[in-house]
Amino acid sequence: MSTIDFITELFCRVDDMMSDVPKHSQSSLYPGEVVTLGLLFALKGVGNRAFYRWIGADYLYLFPHLPERTRLFRLFVTHREWTDRFLADPTVLGAADTYGVELIHPIREGRSPRQIGRKGLSNKRWIVGVKLGLVVNQWGLVVSWDTHTANRKDNIFRPMVARFEEEMVVLTDTAFHTKPDRGGDPSNMKVCRPDTWNGRMVIEKVFSMLTTVCHLKKLSSRVWAYLRARLAFVVAVFNLLVQWDAPQPNPDEAGVVHMSIAQFSL
Repeated sequence: MSTIDFITELFCRVDDMMSDVPKHSQSSLYPGEVVTLGLLFALKGVGNRAFYRWIGADYLYLFPHLPERTRLFRLFVTHREWTDRFLADPTVLGAADTYGVELIHPIREGRSPRQIGRKGLSNKRWIVGVKLGLVVNQWGLVVSWDTHTANRKDNIFRPMVARFEEEMVVLTDTAFHTKPDRGGDPSNMKVCRPDTWNGRMVIEKVFSMLTTVCHLKKLSSRVWAYLRARLAFVVAVFNLLVQWDAPQPNPDEAGVVHMSIAQFSL
């Protein structure tokens, strides 16, 4: 599939999901176009300026009413809630974990008063940035997400798990555990010791694809609103692409879920 064919089909799928959202009378873009551009930005995995140069130089004829660069990214922030339409439904069993996103090199920590990232541990290494917390269902589709600075412990994401207390049992690692005198764990959260419950590996596959295809490990965002907007579109484009050829990933005879979005890399 060529890039033009992919962008065209992506827009068609998005527009079908946004058909009930009216176009603002003063807007130059339809809601489906705004979301499609946001998904392409998340998938491209580059900075704001590089993405705008790419879309403007190569595919402007697909988006003839493309607004000025800063206005386009303000639209992504304003309409971030539209990405909630792409979140998956919970299943009986799910998993939760966190993913470190580096915003600046540790040696540059504290140089700017507007720094939004904080120093913390991610995969046994120090980063200055944020943590992206995901809850995925048994098929590896994201059903909920949140983000906090990297200096916060993983158990700060407990409310994200508790949202599905009546719907899903969520497997987590020991970092999510909280002592009873500090609030305790949600009743649907099962803390797994290392090398147990291999079903949790599905979320590691998700993180691997976000690193390889969306280049999410390092971002250059400097404002919380723009960072959250980008992460929202990353989650949305992942769910959409994983289900591109089938409503949900199909496990093999051993129960292993096979997912891939590498063919959509831009």
